[in-house]
Amino acid sequence: MMILIKLGGSVITDKRRYRTFNEETVSRLCNEIAESDRSVLIVHGAGSFGHVLAKRYALQDGLIDYGQVAAAARVQHDVRDLSSKVVDGLLKAGIPAVSVPPGSCFVMDGGRLVAEDTEAIRALASLGIMPVLFGDVVTDRKKGFGICSGDQLMEFLGGLFKPEKVVFVSDVDGLYDKDPKEHPDAVLIAEVTSATLAEVESGIGVDDVTGGVVAKMESMLRMSGDSRECVLVNGNVPGRLHSLLVGEEVISTTAKGGLA
Repeated sequence: MMILIKLGGSVITDKRRYRTFNEETVSRLCNEIAESDRSVLIVHGAGSFGHVLAKRYALQDGLIDYGQVAAAARVQHDVRDLSSKVVDGLLKAGIPAVSVPPGSCFVMDGGRLVAEDTEAIRALASLGIMPVLFGDVVTDRKKGFGICSGDQLMEFLGGLFKPEKVVFVSDVDGLYDKDPKEHPDAVLIAEVTSATLAEVESGIGVDDVTGGVVAKMESMLRMSGDSRECVLVNGNVPGRLHSLLVGEEVISTTAKGGLA
């Protein structure tokens, strides 16, 4: 069974502090993945290596003035540095992996990812080398450039490789009816469907330019279906990702039924 995993930027970095890498957490998660002995593909978020400057310079809105160009280049540099750190953790855990920067091989068209040439990614995977994609600044045919989120890449890889299970690793136990960091009475939603979407409060408390909780729910629902589980799990709890990967029941949220 092949499992597609997204290591969220909120887990691998401190999203409030520019270029703050959570090395110990990433090392542990890479070891949990390796010890599960499952066939996996990994995408990771940009976290504070991407969102801080991207929000400051409104890179998600496209090219508005040329003062943004240096910032776009800087973010591309920073997220490649982050990806190198994540791949280093995977290699140390014994997982052959290589960073594949989306901004160097794909384009966007009005915010829609255009990935026409997938031969290299498929070839790497067939050789047993994991292609690791990540949130990146990508040129856009209409806007000049834009942000390609890790969630967009998850959907793309989900269509390309048809994983049997999809796992989003975040810094919360699952999806709540409202932001648990702001509301102590927030209730965990164990199972989310399309009908749940309208009931959940959308709040972005950090520098996230890729949509927040509602966009996460939508992406999870699009990737879910009758035969595919899509699970959100807390990567800050030691052992929880490993337990999920080997089939044990853990505290989490599962998306089901697709997006109506």
